[in-house]
Parts: sequence; structure tokens; C-alpha cells
Amino acid sequence: MESKPNIQDVARHANVSIATVSRVINNQGGVRKATEEKILKAIDELGYIRSAAARIMKRKETNTIGVIVPDIKNPFFPLVMAGIEEKAREKGYFTILSSTSESPIVEEKIVKNFIERGVDGVIITTANENGEHLKLLQEQNIPIVAVDRSIKSFDVDTVLVDNVKGSYQAVQHLILQGHKEIGIICGPENTTPGLERFLGYKKALEDYNIPFDENYVVMGDFGERSGYQATKVLFELDDKPTAIFSSNNLMTIGCMKALEDLKWKLGSEVSFIGFDDVDIATFLNPKLSVVARPMNAIGEIAFQLLYERISFKESIPKREYLLAPELKIRQSCQLVKTAF
Repeated sequence: MESKPNIQDVARHANVSIATVSRVINNQGGVRKATEEKILKAIDELGYIRSAAARIMKRKETNTIGVIVPDIKNPFFPLVMAGIEEKAREKGYFTILSSTSESPIVEEKIVKNFIERGVDGVIITTANENGEHLKLLQEQNIPIVAVDRSIKSFDVDTVLVDNVKGSYQAVQHLILQGHKEIGIICGPENTTPGLERFLGYKKALEDYNIPFDENYVVMGDFGERSGYQATKVLFELDDKPTAIFSSNNLMTIGCMKALEDLKWKLGSEVSFIGFDDVDIATFLNPKLSVVARPMNAIGEIAFQLLYERISFKESIPKREYLLAPELKIRQSCQLVKTAF
């Protein structure tokens, strides 16, 4: 097995003393700019993670965990974070929160920074489910818990919601209301929620013998703007949908703005169900129907799994929690006028 680069390797690569490297990586100053740049270049070329040696030598716990989310603007994540922090405080842990803006490159930088900080564990909703860069954490014996999205490259504890069931129930309800032309605003298919919510939509159509029409499927990116644009695409169709299912809360907000701009009356002219409750859901008129997730509980369970990994050093089998969503029917779904 190939050994990992250490501080001696960095010093040799940069042709400087170990003491000089130590001053740079510990921000102690007193090193010329050109020498510092040479050392930083050596660190980058060798892939040296600064805290690795210290972690091996000290074996100390910092009572700090890192939390990585793809979009802090998404209301789902602050509520999950609230559940994490509540349980973390009870156990004497502090949390560091970072957002990747759905960038795997940013995510890798955050991971390396968390290793340097000596976090005891990481809870992550990854921007890249292949997760190769997350093996850096595994190599440092830093436990990981995945939330909302799976990690495919190796086994970690995972907390998910039954996305297929939630979207199936939403589309089933619309079908039972008499709708057949049901549009879906999808999330990215390379993510667990994006793919599974689409599969739930498709399965409901199949079970009720409604032909699948790809014209009613519009891809979004879980962002508000994509929800707005996807809604406009759906209502440019000759055979416009009588109902819409939106795959996440930010796209729901975009959808609502588009319907308003297009002068379509929610409920009476087009029915709607969104995945995830949003702040505006009960303030709009009519109130929005949604598939709700137990967000605080997701955070609480994620921390408990991580805490057990940190506390019990012996091997624990991989664990996966699949939580049930709840369909909340409000006023945005109405019977199709021709349905009896």
C-alpha cells in the first residue's frame, strides 16, 4: 500500500527544512514569500493534508463535527441542521457548517479543510454521490454519515426519506382527483432524490394505466430559477398539464412565481403538489399541498449515528435509516371538472 506524504516529504520536495515547513503550515510567519509559495506548491503537488501527521501523533478528539450541505439557501438544510445541533449540544459537541453550492470541487476543498481542523466526524449531503474524494476522510479514520443522498463508492451510515413513496403518493392523489396530464419538475437524475422522485412519479402513472409522456417531464437543478423556467416550458405545450408535481421546495417557489406571471390560477386552473414543506405553503391562497419530511428528526438521527461511530471504535455494521414522508393535502389540489 502506497504511503501517504508527510511533512518530511514536503520539506524534501521544496528543498527546505522541516522547521520551515512547520512554520508555514502552522501560520507562524517568519518565512519569505517565495519560500512559502514553494512550500505551498509542494503541499499541493504531493497531496499532503496538513493535519494528518498531527492527528496520528496526538489522537485527540476536538468535540467538533463538520456538516456539509449543497445549498444553504434551501430551507430543508437549516431545519436538518437544527436537529443536528440540538443533539450535538447535548453531547458537548460543536458544529461547523459549510455549503458547496452543488460543486464537487468546493466540496473536496471543504473536506480537506475539515481534516486540517481535526473534526471528529462529518455529516454530508454530497454534491457528488460517487464520493471518491470522501475517501480522504475514511483514510484519516474520520467517520461519515450521509444525509438525503447516498454515497456509492464505499459504505457509510445513511439517513434518507422514502422519496419513491412520497412522490408516488403525491401523483396518486392527483390521479384520483381526475388528473391525467400531470407535469413533473425533476431534480438532477444523478442524485438520489432527483432520480427516486421521478421513479415514484412514473410508477404511479404505470399503476393507474396512464401513458407516460416525456413532454410532461422537465429537468431542473433543485434551484428556484429552474423551477420557474420548467413551469414556463410546461405551459408552452399545446396540451398543457392540469396538475404539476414539483420535486423540491426551491423549485416549488420558482413554479409559484411562474404561475403568477403566466396568470394561471392555482387550484382552480392547475392543481399542484410539491416535495417538502416551504414557508409560503400555508400563507399562499390557496395553501399548497406538499410531501413533508421529518427534517429535525433527520438531523437528530444523523448525529446519533455519527456520535456512535466516534464513541465506539470497534467495527459497527453499516446502518441505513429510511424515514417515511407525509402527504399534506391542502387547497392547491382540486378535482378535474370533468371527473366524477
